[in-house]
Amino acid sequence: MLATILEPTDGTAVVQGYDVVESPEKVRAVVGFLSTATALYPRLTSQEMVEYFGHLNGLDEPTLKKRVDELFDRLDMNEFRDRRCDKLSTGMKQKTSIARTLVHDPPVMIFDEPTSGLDVMTARSIINFIRECRDRGKTVIFSTHIMTEAEKLCDVVGIIQSGKLLTEGTLAQLREKHGEEDLEEIFVKVVAPLYVEPEAK
Repeated sequence: MLATILEPTDGTAVVQGYDVVESPEKVRAVVGFLSTATALYPRLTSQEMVEYFGHLNGLDEPTLKKRVDELFDRLDMNEFRDRRCDKLSTGMKQKTSIARTLVHDPPVMIFDEPTSGLDVMTARSIINFIRECRDRGKTVIFSTHIMTEAEKLCDVVGIIQSGKLLTEGTLAQLREKHGEEDLEEIFVKVVAPLYVEPEAK
């Protein structure tokens, strides 16, 4: 809904001053959205994929070239610039997806499970990159089931279960409120009373 892909059934949200219902095209221009469900075009190379999304976002050629070079350098992607997306490893695909998401340098970034299925070193490089984005003043909304990532990255943590925000605050506030030091223990304490184990199929 924040990326305007789904329309809310009730209520609304404001992103960078734009209402997601009334001005969805303006919201999309200021948001970079990385979803685990978004596929890459298999016949395009990694560079072509990122450039394509740069054109969709209206970047001129000099700006696009500069952004592509910066992202490929920072995410260590130069070795597979010219490799087709269907020939990339999982980590390479994820880096390409991130570069595609951020090529227009949006002020708001939404990451949905960005390190899912990645090896430790690739996940670490992506987490470091996201931390740099945060430190440069970007607004980062970071969805994860990996509590250590939330501890490292998040200024404010919200625990959501079945579409409901159960608790929210800084890490220090959550520790004090729930009487636990470890974020995973806090998560379990908050979610356990409402958790229903899925039936086996």
